[in-house]
Amino acid sequence: MTQWILPAALILVSLLTGLVCEKFLFHKFKKIIIQKQIPGSRIIFQALHRVTFIWFLLAGFSSALVAASPNISTELKIVIERIITIIFLCSVTLVLARLSGGFVNLFVRKTEGVSTSLISNLVKTGVLVLGALIILQTLGIQVTPIVTTLGIGGIAVGLALQDTLANLFSGFYLIISKQVRTGDYVKLDAGHEGYVTDITWRNTTIKELSNNVVIVPNSKLASAIFTNYHLPAKEITLTMNVGVSYDSDLEQVEKVTVEVAKEVMQEIAPDLMENQPYIRFHTFGDFSIDFTLYMRVSEYFDQRMGKHLFVKKLHKRYQELGISIPFPIRDVYVQNNSN
Repeated sequence: MTQWILPAALILVSLLTGLVCEKFLFHKFKKIIIQKQIPGSRIIFQALHRVTFIWFLLAGFSSALVAASPNISTELKIVIERIITIIFLCSVTLVLARLSGGFVNLFVRKTEGVSTSLISNLVKTGVLVLGALIILQTLGIQVTPIVTTLGIGGIAVGLALQDTLANLFSGFYLIISKQVRTGDYVKLDAGHEGYVTDITWRNTTIKELSNNVVIVPNSKLASAIFTNYHLPAKEITLTMNVGVSYDSDLEQVEKVTVEVAKEVMQEIAPDLMENQPYIRFHTFGDFSIDFTLYMRVSEYFDQRMGKHLFVKKLHKRYQELGISIPFPIRDVYVQNNSN
């Protein structure tokens, strides 16, 4: 039994050291580094989460194997070494997949409108597949026949998964063409509208203003007719149709209306003040002289608040100045045909 005391002690020490480092030192060091706001530090610590404990434990088993090597057979030693190697390679592959996915997310977030899910998941999958091939090669399994078999089998799989592959490539097409980007406000020909929140390998998620979520297959969206209110720019022109009575001073109406529009722009879109609002008279209506106001707002959603403020402020100013907005009046004549 004495010959197993040292190997057992090495395993126990590595286990305790791993627990201490994972629960205390690693956590404390993580807080210090993140507080200093070092770029990518959070991604690195998330990638190493609980993996350092495994590495300490593997180091303990490796040391114990060396210490106990005179007392075990060569075949058993080879098996244990191979198991330790496989576990280590799996953990390294997992860390690399986390790191690659995390840094891809970090990079993609800096690129406005690009979805993170599809690209990061693809990178993670690529790293995991490469790691799996390396592990198989380490086990002495020939990778080339497997790759060849997968290539031939991929044709059959591709035929069976036509819809899935169509959605996958449609998602890439949407991202590369930049017709739809995360954060864009879109309106589909089916009537659904909202902000694009994510583009995954299968679906595009659209969040409506009512806080509901619309899930659209990428292939459907790629072939659909839709309006993207954030292209070519987020800023759009808000239009409001207004009518004033025939006895109104049109010069005064134009001056007051533009002033009110400027006040509204100053509240909701101060960065666009260089684009002065304006009105255009266009119709001698049955009850009023009609005109349209044109005013720039920051994005599609701001139209609601812009119209809300404009109606309130304009109605108040018109009342103060005696400018009336006529409502339809219909005269009804009743003819008495009784004898």
